[in-house]
This record gives sequence, structure tokens and C-alpha cells, in this order.
Amino acid sequence: MIFESGIELSYYWLPLIGFIIGVLSTMIGGNGAFFFPPILILFFQVPPRVAIATSLAAVIPIGIIGSIVHYRQKNINLPVGVLFGSAGLIGAIVGAWLSNRLEVSTLLDTFGVYLIALSLLTFYNPKGRISKGMQPPEKFSDFLPRQVYLMVSLGAVAGIVAGLFGTSGTAPVLAGLFLLQLPVKLVVGTSVMIVFINALAGFGGHLLMGEIDLELILLLGSGAAAGAFVGPFLLSRARPERNERWVRFIFSLVLLILGIYLIFF
Repeated sequence: MIFESGIELSYYWLPLIGFIIGVLSTMIGGNGAFFFPPILILFFQVPPRVAIATSLAAVIPIGIIGSIVHYRQKNINLPVGVLFGSAGLIGAIVGAWLSNRLEVSTLLDTFGVYLIALSLLTFYNPKGRISKGMQPPEKFSDFLPRQVYLMVSLGAVAGIVAGLFGTSGTAPVLAGLFLLQLPVKLVVGTSVMIVFINALAGFGGHLLMGEIDLELILLLGSGAAAGAFVGPFLLSRARPERNERWVRFIFSLVLLILGIYLIFF
């Protein structure tokens, strides 16, 4: 069901929030969707299922613009992105189906547990535990069977998470890309493409089964689209390895706080 909730004064903060998340997400990988649902639920009192569907829709501009700009900057491994994203597409539809069959309280508690787990896993750096003998695949014919299994399994998990919680599913995607030994900038750019596919599929599922608020989508999406233009250019001039530690710390701390709040308040 598509409806309009009516503009409230607090909603005018949403383009700025979308812009900030659009910039940061296209610099660290993903689309920032892990922040949108808790922000909408906790600070704007948006119903959880509407917040999930709105989040997926709002990050689509980040995915489109971020993927195009990253591709032009040669930051995307296209074969890896296509295989990862294909598995995620199926998973996202399954996740959207599950989301609309859970009780709201169960959905919020599960989402809170997921955020806490994700915050703890953020401290784990998969780049330091790369599987021996793996070489970064550059075309489809380079794929080894274990690489295909890795991409399909983690891609499906990322898609289910995206459709179920309205988030990006970035964590399993980044873990898989690091395990494939891709350079940092290729990890960032390729993950933006993959989670865009997840968000698009998840939103399609929620559009058929859930509730969509067009005003929230336009306000968040407009700011996110502008931010997605800026992020890849900043990344091309930055040294992500130098800033990785403090970015992971802040990111995990925010997720931990949001997860605890969703469960206990």
C-alpha cells in the first residue's frame, strides 16, 4: 500500500541526514541503509515495516549514482559484483517476505540483536584472515569453485538481511570481498554495486507486500543522492587504510547503541 503520512517539521532534517549517510556510505562501502530504519523508527516514530521499505527505497539513488561513479573511477570488479548481486537479489525477496510475516515486536527485537551483533563483528577485520591460495578474480572464467560458493552463500545472506531489516547487508558483502583479496577501493566500489542490487530487490518485495511512504522516500532519497555524488570523489583522494580503525570504532559504537535501544526501550 502506498500512502502519504503528511509532512512534519522534523522531516526537513531528513535530506541532511540522507546527504551525510550518502557521502559516508559511498566512501566505506554499502549504501548506509543500516542507519535509516533505526533513525526513522526511534527519532521520527515511523512504523517499523514502513521504515524498512522506506529505507530500501531511499538508498536506491545512492546505489545508482554510487555505482556509476565508482565504475567510472574503476573501483568495481564487475564479474564479482554480478555474481554476488544475483545471489543477493533472491535473498532480498525472501527477506522481504519474512519481514511482513513477523510480529512488529519480534521484528524490532530481532533487528536490535542484529545491530548489536553487527557492531561487535565490525571490530573483526576479515582482511587479516584471507584464505591462502585465493587470487582476486578479474573475469568469470577466473572463478574457482570455492570462490563461487563464497560469493553465492554470503550474497544470499546479505540479501536476506537487506529484505528483512531494510539494511544494506554490507557486513557479509565486505567480508566476502576481503576474502577474495580485492584491493580496498575495489572492495568499496563493488560493495556499493552489490548492496544496490539487494536494496532494489528488497524494495520490490516490500512494494508488493508492505507499505511505502512516498514523502519519506523523496526527502531521504534526495539528500542521499546528492551525498552519493560526493563520496566516491572524496574516496579517490583519501587513504582509507589510514582511517579504517576510527571509522570502524565509531560505526560499531553507533550500531551498538541503536541495537540496545531497540531491544530495551
